Amino acid sequence: MSTTWATRRKTRIDDLSAGRSLTSEAFRRLRRDPVALTGATIVGVFVVIAALAPLIAPHGAAEAFPALQENLRPGSIPGPQDGFPLGGDQLGRDFYSRMLLASQQTLLVGVLATVIGLIVGIVIGTLAGAFGGWVDTVLMRVTDVLLAVPSLLLAISVAALAASPSQTTVIIAVAVVGVPIFARLLRGSMLSQRDSDHVIAATALGVKRPAVVLRHMLPNAIGPVIVQATLTLATAILDAAALSFLGLGDADPGRAEWGLMLAQAQSYLDVRPALAFYPAIAIIVVALGFTLLGESLREALDPKGSR
Repeated sequence: MSTTWATRRKTRIDDLSAGRSLTSEAFRRLRRDPVALTGATIVGVFVVIAALAPLIAPHGAAEAFPALQENLRPGSIPGPQDGFPLGGDQLGRDFYSRMLLASQQTLLVGVLATVIGLIVGIVIGTLAGAFGGWVDTVLMRVTDVLLAVPSLLLAISVAALAASPSQTTVIIAVAVVGVPIFARLLRGSMLSQRDSDHVIAATALGVKRPAVVLRHMLPNAIGPVIVQATLTLATAILDAAALSFLGLGDADPGRAEWGLMLAQAQSYLDVRPALAFYPAIAIIVVALGFTLLGESLREALDPKGSR
């Protein structure tokens, strides 16, 4: 135990003597962390597949094939065969192509929802943390109300308000879930910056309040929020899949989505379980990848961490 502690202490002293910044030290930790490398690999593979899905998918999402349809029976759905590595679905469509194209929709919904929630949360957190007073009180009470509602229930409530389910409603509903998380986190970071030396010095020199907030407080407070966005992206993917599974997502048959595919497969579990197995595994693995990467980033950027 003493040897390990001494080794860690010596490593920290060496890092300080080498003059490494917090960012460079964080990346050094990430390169040596097998959990971070695993998460980064999963995320990287997912992003590449999603980006290239229209090019590598052999068929369209809504395209049905006679070779698959002619083998459809009330108790039988064709499995893998020549030209269709994962077989077909209940409508005779290429399941392999739909899985690839669904990855792009999952990435699109997750990223857009996270970015929208991040932007709105940054605005709210900046206003509350920088100005305080009644602005902080009003914004944080609204944030507390949103945080009091379970995330999935909040997303369902927002999505249910739409006249008809669509991809846009899913993005907005999932984005609303992330807003209070980002706002509360940034507000706390902004409060810790208000009494820092560089902010006091800038104020004493007569720098206007908006400039102090945007140039001195926000850049130094936004780091933890960006890291949180990686973790929220995993939650966004799960929430989007859950909304589609519950019938609140995009019902367009020409657009494949893992949550919708999982919902459609429920009626055929006793016939061909693979129709539910592949989308479920894809959702779990991708969410796990973003979670591992986000947790590793948070630990690596923590100056009090022991690693």
